[in-house]
Amino acid sequence: MTGNNGGPWGGGNRGNSGNGKRPAGETPQIPEIDELVKKGQEQLRVMLGGRGGGTGGGSDQGGPVGPAFTKGTVGLAALVAFALWAMASFYTVKPEEQSVELFLGKYSATGNPGLNFAPWPLVTAEVLPVRREQSEDIGVGGSGSDAGLMLTGDENIVDIDFQVVWNINDPAKFLFNLRDARVTIRAVSESAMREIIAQSELAPILNRDRASIAGRLKDLIQDTLDSYNSGVNVVRVNFDKADPPKEVIDAFRDVQDAEQERDRLKKQADAYANRILAQARGEKFQVLEEAEGYRAQVINQAEGEASRFLAVLTEYAKAPDVTRKRLYLETMEEVLGRVDKIIVDDQIGGQGIVPYLPLNELNRAAGGKK
Repeated sequence: MTGNNGGPWGGGNRGNSGNGKRPAGETPQIPEIDELVKKGQEQLRVMLGGRGGGTGGGSDQGGPVGPAFTKGTVGLAALVAFALWAMASFYTVKPEEQSVELFLGKYSATGNPGLNFAPWPLVTAEVLPVRREQSEDIGVGGSGSDAGLMLTGDENIVDIDFQVVWNINDPAKFLFNLRDARVTIRAVSESAMREIIAQSELAPILNRDRASIAGRLKDLIQDTLDSYNSGVNVVRVNFDKADPPKEVIDAFRDVQDAEQERDRLKKQADAYANRILAQARGEKFQVLEEAEGYRAQVINQAEGEASRFLAVLTEYAKAPDVTRKRLYLETMEEVLGRVDKIIVDDQIGGQGIVPYLPLNELNRAAGGKK
């Protein structure tokens, strides 16, 4: 259905009669796509300063055609501008990233992973990899021949290589508070390591204290970076190497070998001393036990003799003569029992004994055969 003033596309139609009415039986014409494209190209050439070759009113005169803006041209330009603005305003943040949105260069908000909107040019966005681990190698292999040479507390020089692994935990602080993050982290890490080494001796650094030094170093670096509001998180510290300088490493190894040999000989001496002391303690306790046994034996023997003497005294008081004779016989038996002797009875035939016969030896031999 059409009105009296034109077709469905707006103003009056060129094919209509002067009174604005369409001839009877004529159907409304819908412009083709190719025609629209051609018109757009023609308008673009006109805007760039060329001549129009279309069917516009200015082309019939053959003179220069000025820029002519139609509704289609304006709409197309607006659509293109909107598309470019949308491309500049919408951005994507990966799961391992975060964005910092800036309103006229000032911090505005932090974008989350996914599709984010920052209306350009008032708002811009900086995307930072917050979960990616980055590392700084510090030492002889990392930043020069003297970077890892450090002075210990006992005035020795040690050559140290270590690695600091870090990531970003606050993108806004990282973006605004650090001018050069890598240089700052390297400087802080090297300074912290020198402070710790200056408080330690050489031997523990080379042998047993590497793990504790790495833990202290991580905490010290993190505290210093936090004081800068750097937005940096220290993930871990890898303590790769701790050796004497290469100029003195051979002499140092000789010293280490001598110290190990000293420790070995000292352990052997301690083992021998412990063995001798244990043996002496055992002998001491043995002598003490023997002396204690002898003391008890003598005491018991004395008490027994005293008891026997009292018993004999009681009997002597009852019968002095008999007791005296019995004591005499027992004493003589005891005394003569320990003496080599030969009893000769002159009345029985003692005169027939040969004087030089070794009677003592014969008697001893006869006693030994029994």
